[in-house]
Parts: sequence; C-alpha cells; structure tokens
Amino acid sequence: QVQLAESGGGLVQAGGSLRLSCQVSGSFYRITDMGWYRQAPGKQREMVASITIGGNTIYSDSVKGRFTVSRDNSKNTMYLQLNGLKPEDTAVYVCNAAVKRFQVVGASDYWGQGTQVTVSS
Repeated sequence: QVQLAESGGGLVQAGGSLRLSCQVSGSFYRITDMGWYRQAPGKQREMVASITIGGNTIYSDSVKGRFTVSRDNSKNTMYLQLNGLKPEDTAVYVCNAAVKRFQVVGASDYWGQGTQVTVSS
C-alpha cells in the first residue's frame, strides 16, 4: 500500500509563512505528478499547486507569487512554502500523488489526510 502524510500546518497571522510537507511511503517504484489541494469550509476542493517528476510547476492564480511547491525525489517528499498568507488561505491542505506500483499497470492516485492551515487577520 501507499500512504501520504502531511505536516506543517498551524495557526499564523496574516502576512506570515508556513512550510507544509507531504511524505509518501509504502510499496512503489515511482512517484510521477504531485499536487497540493485545499478545501475551506463550505467550499469545493481546489488545486493550489502541482509539480511533475521533472520539476515543472503549475499554480492557481490565487496563490501565484506567494506559494512555492517543490519536491525532493530522494526523500519521496513534496513541500509547499506559503508566504504572505491571507485569511482566505485558511483551509485544510491535502496532498496528492500519482504513484506507480509494482505489478500494477499505470499510475494510481493517492491522497493524504490533510493538514489545517488557519490564518488570522
């Protein structure tokens, strides 16, 4: 099986920073695309940032210029640096990974449990 574990969330004042981590563990041989999503109360889940195995990134317009996604393939870990946080960034941040497993054709999607980010005004 494959597990994703997020960490690094917390309570921060507007303008502050946080760094989220997402570590992938279990039985697999490659992680392809990875991404961060967030879901605020009463809202739909939205993609925040994604990164390919080669390091190409995509950001939502709402976080572009403030958040930075990166990954360390040697550690099977993805990061999200959140700078210039705003109250509207408050949400549960969830990581996603497309993982190739032994004896399984194609890549399968896995999700973490999420980490809460709360930004006070």
